[in-house]
Amino acid sequence: MSKGNINVSVENIFPLIKKFLYSDHEIFLRELISNATDATTKLKHLISIGEAQVDYGAPKIEINIDKENKTLRIVDQGLGMSAEEVEKYINQIAFSGAEEFLEKYKDDKNETGVIGHFGLGFYSAFMVADKVEIITKSFKEETAAHWTCDGSPEYTLVEHDKSDRGTEIILHIAEDSVEFLEEGKIRGLLTKYNRFNQVPIKFGTKKVNDPDFTPQTITDEEGKETTEPHKQIEVDDIINNTDPAWTKKPADLEADDYTNFYRELYPTQFEESLFHIHLNVDYPFNLTGILFFPKLSQNLDMQKDKIQLYQNQVFVTDNVEGIVPDFLQMLKGVIDSPDIPLNVSRSYLQADGAVKKISGYITKKVADKLSSLFKKDREDFEKKWNDIKVIIEYGMLSEDKFFDKAKKFALYPTVNNEYFTFDELVEKTKDTQTDKDGNHIILYASNKDAQHAYIESAKAKGYEVVILDSPIVSHLMQKLETSGGDTKVQFTRVDSDHVDNLIKTDDTVISKLSDEEKDKLKPIIEGSVPKESYTVQLESMDSSASPFLITVPEFMRRMKEMSATGGGMMGMGNLPEMYNLVVNTNHQLVTDILNAAEDKQKELISQAFDLAKLSQNLLHGEELTNFIKRSYDLIK
Repeated sequence: MSKGNINVSVENIFPLIKKFLYSDHEIFLRELISNATDATTKLKHLISIGEAQVDYGAPKIEINIDKENKTLRIVDQGLGMSAEEVEKYINQIAFSGAEEFLEKYKDDKNETGVIGHFGLGFYSAFMVADKVEIITKSFKEETAAHWTCDGSPEYTLVEHDKSDRGTEIILHIAEDSVEFLEEGKIRGLLTKYNRFNQVPIKFGTKKVNDPDFTPQTITDEEGKETTEPHKQIEVDDIINNTDPAWTKKPADLEADDYTNFYRELYPTQFEESLFHIHLNVDYPFNLTGILFFPKLSQNLDMQKDKIQLYQNQVFVTDNVEGIVPDFLQMLKGVIDSPDIPLNVSRSYLQADGAVKKISGYITKKVADKLSSLFKKDREDFEKKWNDIKVIIEYGMLSEDKFFDKAKKFALYPTVNNEYFTFDELVEKTKDTQTDKDGNHIILYASNKDAQHAYIESAKAKGYEVVILDSPIVSHLMQKLETSGGDTKVQFTRVDSDHVDNLIKTDDTVISKLSDEEKDKLKPIIEGSVPKESYTVQLESMDSSASPFLITVPEFMRRMKEMSATGGGMMGMGNLPEMYNLVVNTNHQLVTDILNAAEDKQKELISQAFDLAKLSQNLLHGEELTNFIKRSYDLIK
């Protein structure tokens, strides 16, 4: 028997270990299983290179709960250790790793800035246990060793009669951590962190139908058939899939394999994914994974935290900020890389060169996959566009390299359900939608129903109108307008002006009203509409066009939208709504207003103004009530 003191330079390190990540103390199980996994896979490697002359067999990791004695055991059949190795790896290397980690982060006020925590290793056990034992036997011909530590710097190390190779960790669970003696709690942690572990993990047993038993069917005298119950046998309950889809080569997988893996990852998700991207790279870094494109809503935030990050098949986090580009965090799936530093602050992670390369690789891989899908089956890509456009448009805004690639496959659907790329749209409309100053005008609607009248007016002029209705469309248009090269492209919403002004040409419509009549008319109308919200604009339009038309100035509306979604001119999102009231000087009603008595003028203006507001869904409350009453009076 030998006793000793662990060399401690951090004062009271065991209380620090227990306290430091108290909110995340469940990670002790992940750490110990990771150690057991390493011991098992390293043994396999040593056997493969001839350095271990033993039978590998079919090793597994076993988790046992003893509620009566308040112990939790983690048992592996891996390398094992000699007493000398326990002294080296547990008392020196492992402890110094935990000590260094705690020394670095014990004063960190932002504890959530640390992801992973693999640096804690074996000593994370003391977050939940007030005494830890190790019983271990090396695969070499060595006597087994028994190490015990009660959470102080003192330990004992004695011989043990363990005869089979491997290591058993016995945690004597502390009074404040008895939740880890509950089967449901442990099963939940195993499912969370280790459901794709490389080595089978046994957690108890379960009963299944005996595959070698065939139930007999007996027919009685009356001809009634009775089948005997299926024979049940007890088997190990293996909680993990050791060979998940992302660890295989894409060439070895069929479409059903990806579908089944998606269901395995998200068993409560009823909708299938639209398509997947298999990541598989070993230079200049190691990265594997599968990303799935789900059907998305218009909400940019609610979909995040669906990608799971693994390190060598051990779950680390579903917060992949800094590793996966922001616009792709709405995808689902798995990323696994041993090259991502997991025990450092997030600020370090985001500045890490390897991580930036990983992020760039994922962006390129996604862009290439989308481009391939577009070229391979454009019709199918168009059908899926509304379900994936938010991700692609967000990516075009946030990643310049993605923007350059996506310009070739991002789509712009028209009100007639045709789909064009940006270049196709510019080419199709260049002859009909270029204004007198050489600006190429792309007309768009954000709501096909609400802007129906304006769309119809534009279509009547032979204009193409595209539907742009995502929450970030104002930002995207701004970027597209500045990336057209020699072509001066300008996006204009169909309700931002009357149709003759949307694409200004040298053609003019002569006004039926003289300048003197217009000077007389304008203050009459201005006196009947709210000045703080409406600017009166007299225009010479076709006599069949509406007498009053409400438009929303493109610049003001776009800046407000950009401000509201995190960009543009700060503070503009709080400005009151501003509209133009366009008055058609060639409409007979406008002439009637000019020539009517004062009371009749006010009545006609109110009715025409309310009709214009109604067409823009701007008539509510008392104003709507008054309009309905006035309309009935006019019918009378």
